[in-house]
Amino acid sequence: MSESIRTFDAVVVGAGFAGMYMLYRLREHGYRAVVFERADGVGGTWYWNRYPGARCDVESLEYSYSFSDALQQEWEWSERYSGQPEILKYANHVADRFDLRRDIEFETSVISAHYQNDEANWRIATDRNETVIAKYLIMATGCLSSTNLPAIEGISDFQGETYHTGQWPHEPVDLHGKRVGIIGTGSSAIQAIPYLAREAGELVVFQRTPNFSIPARNREADPDEVERVKGDYQGFREFNRKAPAAIRGTMPGRNESALDVPEDERNEELHKRWEHGGFAFMGAFNDLGLNKEANDIAAAFVREQIREIVDDPDVADTLSPDNVIGCKRLCLDTEYYETYNLPHVKLVDINKDPIQRLTKVGVKTDSTEYEFDVVVFATGFDAMTGTLLRVDIRGKDGLTLQQKWEEGPKTYLGLTTANFPNMFMISGPGSPSVLTNMIVSIEQHVDWITACLEYMREHEHAAINAESTAEEEWVAYVNAIAGMTLYPTCNSWYLGANIPGKPRVFMPHVGFPNYVQRCEEVVNNNYQGFELT
Repeated sequence: MSESIRTFDAVVVGAGFAGMYMLYRLREHGYRAVVFERADGVGGTWYWNRYPGARCDVESLEYSYSFSDALQQEWEWSERYSGQPEILKYANHVADRFDLRRDIEFETSVISAHYQNDEANWRIATDRNETVIAKYLIMATGCLSSTNLPAIEGISDFQGETYHTGQWPHEPVDLHGKRVGIIGTGSSAIQAIPYLAREAGELVVFQRTPNFSIPARNREADPDEVERVKGDYQGFREFNRKAPAAIRGTMPGRNESALDVPEDERNEELHKRWEHGGFAFMGAFNDLGLNKEANDIAAAFVREQIREIVDDPDVADTLSPDNVIGCKRLCLDTEYYETYNLPHVKLVDINKDPIQRLTKVGVKTDSTEYEFDVVVFATGFDAMTGTLLRVDIRGKDGLTLQQKWEEGPKTYLGLTTANFPNMFMISGPGSPSVLTNMIVSIEQHVDWITACLEYMREHEHAAINAESTAEEEWVAYVNAIAGMTLYPTCNSWYLGANIPGKPRVFMPHVGFPNYVQRCEEVVNNNYQGFELT
């Protein structure tokens, strides 16, 4: 009996915010599309990241779709910064409101996608032993969707409970009175630690590298603010798209150098923004991300705040980063530093007392063996490229994406990669993605891809492929822009530094409006840098 093969115009991989909007737009233009999603529900990163305290670091009124005014007007956010349950509820509402589920196949992973040169299409295999054919392959797999487990000996030896913040169970986890160890102090840990401390009988935090964190100052949604925004949501969104990181915020940036302002006024401005909370802190002056001397002023201010909050001077010093503020994505927290004043919370600096291994009963460092009932891994993700490289993707002449990206990811516009025709990446490496409000970046990418498909249909093109020279120039351009900032000055997951053996390449494009302008120029010059056949 011959194999039954389904055929589509487009296959979309992933049903997070990118995949859902991509499906909406494909349907709108009459394309036959299917979405494959490994989870049993929509939401992407907000489906998986259910750890206690999980919350968005972009304000709710901005971290939402803009494509439907009816959706904007009808949805009510309850807080300034939405928590994971509310964001997931929103994702489900969108899926239901636009009847998206009928074209999403859940609990289905794509295991391979091979480009067929002669037919100019993609042959895609799933873990359900099915093959589908599609002209277009659209990867909506997200930037932070492949969890990273550290290479610590003995993980399988530990006889207690283990959890990863990026794969938290859907059912409640009872930590009441338990001895809990958490490894990592990145963004997820900074959000989770205060919540874990509320339940745990004992909490030990193992820190390798401290991170800068600013209070979120979360609160209930302000009805007057909501009314103002909804009164001119279009103008609000336009302002968003013109902002450097596509984040408007509730406190505008100040257009002057920190070095041109008297010290007392400077400190007053930084303090005002610390009290306001959120990313507005980095907008205190226009050169905090560009000028080391200006950055040192802001970094020193935050270290002083840590020393004022944390009672134990040694703990405060251990929690104080010695690198540039903002070279890693700034963390937002709710009483993170205050948590270290609790008598049942202990901080271990693994630079001074390295972890040797996990044992049957807990974690063994050079000096101590800690006994735990639960160990939590808050060790982040194989960011930007991890999920893409876990699929066996092969382009022209059988070239694998792993081979193509052996020295680091190479893309054109962060949307395509040369010799992989008709394959698009939403918020791929080489695009602004994680340095922005992700939903704004997602919508821009989806709209660009949709317009590209329409152009190809109108001009009867079979395939679009990035030219290698355009790709090389783009990679150089992305790195040149990053080199003008302080981003590359520290080891971060932007560079892949959290994954042993991963090539060190600065992956995201710095700046949103300048990126959009480049994308528009490419289109206006008849898809300059692409070969259309």
